[in-house]
Amino acid sequence: MSTTVPALSTSKAGSPFERITLERRDLRPNDVRIDIRYAGICHSDIHQARDEWGVALFPMTPGHEIIGTVAEVGPDVTAHRVGDVVGVGCFVDSCLECEACRDGEEQFCSRGVVQTYAQKDYQGDVTYGGYSRGIVVRDHFVLKIPDGVDLAATTPLLCAGITTYAPLKRYGVGPGVKVGVIGMGGLGHVAVKIAAALGAEVSVLSRTDSKEEDGLAFGAEHYYATEDGSAFDRLADHFDVLVNTVGAGIPLDKFLGTLGRGGTMVNLGAPSDALEIPAFALLAMRRAVAGSMVGGLEQTQEMLDFCAEHGITATIELISADQVDEYYEKVVSGAVRYRAVIDTDTLGTAAS
Repeated sequence: MSTTVPALSTSKAGSPFERITLERRDLRPNDVRIDIRYAGICHSDIHQARDEWGVALFPMTPGHEIIGTVAEVGPDVTAHRVGDVVGVGCFVDSCLECEACRDGEEQFCSRGVVQTYAQKDYQGDVTYGGYSRGIVVRDHFVLKIPDGVDLAATTPLLCAGITTYAPLKRYGVGPGVKVGVIGMGGLGHVAVKIAAALGAEVSVLSRTDSKEEDGLAFGAEHYYATEDGSAFDRLADHFDVLVNTVGAGIPLDKFLGTLGRGGTMVNLGAPSDALEIPAFALLAMRRAVAGSMVGGLEQTQEMLDFCAEHGITATIELISADQVDEYYEKVVSGAVRYRAVIDTDTLGTAAS
């Protein structure tokens, strides 16, 4: 039987959110119905809701950082039971048959991974995300939340956690590795926590020193304000890995100059303008520029377990559904420290 749930929706690019009722699909044999408790606000939600990437589908209910409780399962579901606390991240389906899916990298599915919201699924229906009281998701894409964690503060890990964990693991971050985290916002502060827990020597490169106390408390050993440019001279040829978490353009030539021989800058942000990479900054020290987006389901579960083991959560502001428009502005201006999470109880009681 299908269910209806309260939700937030925006009708066109830049429009305020309105309260609506969403109808969630009937359970298929391998589906899980989840009563959502918390939904994180990701900067990509804002890009989509404002159609800044040019691919938005309206009306839109964003949200791909979701934690809730299993309310019902289909007859073929064995990994999840009613009452389990679970999470849903950035996508909710893939073919599970192509080479990427078989390798556990469902995000690169050759058929096309189905995003949690604002995309048509394989049946031609538009997906609607976590700014709601409930969702129905294929069981393979439902993650187990470890016992004993702060659920609200764990919610952003479903995107920010795996977005930073995946490249840190891929590029061998651990003891003896010098890591620079560019920007210490919603992504950056999680990157600092995870890189430090992996045993790396972590430095924050932020425009000003306003977050220095936080950066050091999160596990960084060094903090550099880059606004006046002097830090780039001091850090020449220094880092093994740079993680760029900034969603706007930065002076790539200056940051690339802080990489040592064979170092890599990994871009996680998605600015609307093209990245201009000076060739000689790469050639001089065999430097590389790479990109990364989230990780597959197996690695996401690994990340959740790692963060639980090391006591890592996002640092959050818990907000009500009526504050989402306000907090979109705060996220864009950098006024949120460091992620905003919606208490979905404030949407009201779910209807069956």
